[in-house]
Amino acid sequence: MKKYRMLACASAFFACTAAGCAGTPEPTEEAAPATVREEPAAPAADAAEQATPAASEQSGEAAARPRLAAPVRGVAQLGYTKPVVKNETIGGKQFVTTTMQVKNMALGSIAGLQIDEFWYDKAGNPVTGANFRHPRPLQPGEVIPVTLETPVNPQMDRNQYSFKHANGEITASLQASF
Repeated sequence: MKKYRMLACASAFFACTAAGCAGTPEPTEEAAPATVREEPAAPAADAAEQATPAASEQSGEAAARPRLAAPVRGVAQLGYTKPVVKNETIGGKQFVTTTMQVKNMALGSIAGLQIDEFWYDKAGNPVTGANFRHPRPLQPGEVIPVTLETPVNPQMDRNQYSFKHANGEITASLQASF
């Protein structure tokens, strides 16, 4: 009977010890030997630059992750480069491929960015089109490539683009480059 009581106490002790240490690994880094090195005094600007990496090392993962901006509600500003339109064969079928770059010029992120391309015939009737939807919020200042693939229709004459987002409209402006 004494053996079982002793065994129960020992197993309870090891279980509590294991549960207390679970999830918090012990540090395994060895301390680097201390070295003294004298350097000339740095100006204040250099000292601020040297302090920044140390602060980011202390914050660890928080510095590695970019901070997300709140989404824009209402009208958002967007810049785009001149679209390049080419005829291409993809999988044995003819497509008109339109490529451009888009940049968020708003102060907040643009959630649910959608770009539609409409093709019209000579009489102005809609013929075909394509659309692009960005899978995540477009952060302020972020530039992304956009590719629109539209099946070729012999009646295609001219095209038009429409920009919108989940929380409102977009004011798009043509930019020379980014």
